[in-house]
Amino acid sequence: MAKNDRLRALSGALEKQNVMRLRDAAALLGVSEMTVRRDIAAHPGQFTYLGGYIVSAADVPNAGYTIEEEEDHFAQAKAVASNHAARLLADSETIFIDCGTTLTTLARQIPTEMHLTVVCYSLNVAEILRRKPNVRMILLGGVYVPSSESFASDESVETLRRMGINKAFMSAGGVDEARGVTCWNFHEVAIKQAAMASAVERHLVVDASKFGKVKAVRFSQLSEFDSVITEEGQSHRKRD
Repeated sequence: MAKNDRLRALSGALEKQNVMRLRDAAALLGVSEMTVRRDIAAHPGQFTYLGGYIVSAADVPNAGYTIEEEEDHFAQAKAVASNHAARLLADSETIFIDCGTTLTTLARQIPTEMHLTVVCYSLNVAEILRRKPNVRMILLGGVYVPSSESFASDESVETLRRMGINKAFMSAGGVDEARGVTCWNFHEVAIKQAAMASAVERHLVVDASKFGKVKAVRFSQLSEFDSVITEEGQSHRKRD
């Protein structure tokens, strides 16, 4: 495949799935990983390679994230949003709780008497769930990422793909009608997408400060959610 054809193919793939592993891009293009690296390095205005992942350069702002910095930001709004989300919980269901400071509050609000299977990949969420006597927790493992207190591995993604999830409660760092729903960390994308693909219902739980923001990498469009839940309540959407 000629270089220009490779660039077009890579751009098309990123438009569909937002982020790609280097090895997956090499397989798609039928070239070595080194060739893909050279193509990306030669076009910094078009592509960015970070932590083993390829994304569109337009999707990467010059900012970082740590969970400690986010914990006190809009804490009351996050708690109220999670309170609205908690009303959707139903006994004996299997749910997915995403990482992030907003959804730790949702984990705390699970009623003590409620029986749930909860899938998570965040250490701070797991620490709350382990104290819930009627919660069966499935903690997805892998390499620990301190900035978001979460884990990442290919095995976790495969586990999610085999599961049946009733409701997925998702967090985000940015929500924009045109640019989609974004987060800071590249390792979260595959896990978020696998959880959403396995879920019957998908609910985005964010405080209103996230609207109009765009963070490092897009993992979905707003049209992929059944509802958006903020401190103002639940807004139902017609999912594509």
